[in-house]
Amino acid sequence: MNAKLLMKEVQDYEQDLIKKRHYLHRHAETGFDLKETKAYVKAELTAMGYEPQDCGKAGVIVTAGGKKPGKVFLIRGDMDALQMKEQADVDFVSETDNMHACGHDMHTTMMLGAAQILKKHEDEIEGTVKLMFQPAEESFEGAHDMIEAGVLKNPDVDAALMIHVMAGVPFEAGSVIVSDGGVSAPGADYYEIRIQGKGCHGSMPNNGVDPITVAAHIITALQEIHARELALVDEAVLTIGTIHAGQAANAIPDTVTMGGTIRTYDEEVRAFIKKRIIEISTGIAASFRAEAEVIYGKGCPVLKNDEDLSACMAGYLRELLGPTKAFTQAQLLALSGEGKAPKSAGSEDFAYVSQEVPSIMLALAAGQPDQGYVYPQHHPMVKFDDSVLASGSAVYAYTAVRWLEEHK
Repeated sequence: MNAKLLMKEVQDYEQDLIKKRHYLHRHAETGFDLKETKAYVKAELTAMGYEPQDCGKAGVIVTAGGKKPGKVFLIRGDMDALQMKEQADVDFVSETDNMHACGHDMHTTMMLGAAQILKKHEDEIEGTVKLMFQPAEESFEGAHDMIEAGVLKNPDVDAALMIHVMAGVPFEAGSVIVSDGGVSAPGADYYEIRIQGKGCHGSMPNNGVDPITVAAHIITALQEIHARELALVDEAVLTIGTIHAGQAANAIPDTVTMGGTIRTYDEEVRAFIKKRIIEISTGIAASFRAEAEVIYGKGCPVLKNDEDLSACMAGYLRELLGPTKAFTQAQLLALSGEGKAPKSAGSEDFAYVSQEVPSIMLALAAGQPDQGYVYPQHHPMVKFDDSVLASGSAVYAYTAVRWLEEHK
């Protein structure tokens, strides 16, 4: 696949890609409830000549190539939106109570663009490209669900890539940043602590067991995990974001429910913190004659980037985009003189894929502040630059095909 010719070819798709993205944006859906989105994606893929397959609760997969022997390279795009009302000043505003505030409509559209490129060049593919259209990334459930349903099997995947668009960043639109080898996004866990006390009149606390007092001691004690039980290099954040208790100022309630999150860059640290939250909560509750239960819900592991893939992708992207639009994190830091690369604090459920096969995460600049793209992801007024859709489609397709060429 010739990089220069591909970049010229993909410009012919630009207006069609913009129309696709605007449709997906107007019909934003969340989680696994992607009825219209999934139907649209499958219809577009079918029109290109693919035979889409359902995978898991709401995922879709297709394969391109397979006519020549070789390995299997997976590209992934997520499809779900966020439960928020859009306030962005665009003429294709969401018609639902949801919003593509994280840019997943961009990812889905670029995957469709890549599918179109790959179908046209199918005879050239030295192996197979598998396209993974994923639901429920925002809830950290979709990738795991598709893995359980076999997305990495039949044919077995050898390596994988994801792209995430970034708004409000000081890079020229269409620039791509390749993650360095190692962890680039933290593992995440959501938890709930339920404290059972004994309610009574506020004037007679001796007749009850105050779960609010227990909660206060647990909150204080949990901060000691970071302060006194983790080493200097064990980066982690433990947050309690919700506390619910009581209805009357003169009554001690029966129960308190607290909710929070953990973010870590190391799986051993992650497991240690989860264990200690249970031990501290139950132990403190027992010392105050109460009971505590810790319930872990949605979460995902750390996202690991493969060093060889990082080096390969940097080379391929320079071929495709030129040296002024393709960078590694290390190159950017060398230019800025800032030293150590900052890790993302936002988790990403592509991490589940990265735990199974060599994987890489790319960041695609999709809006500079001085061009009017001032708001970040997850903001109700965020906007993304449509001009990157064509080049993003080319990035998906070209990196997959080039890797397969070099890894026969």
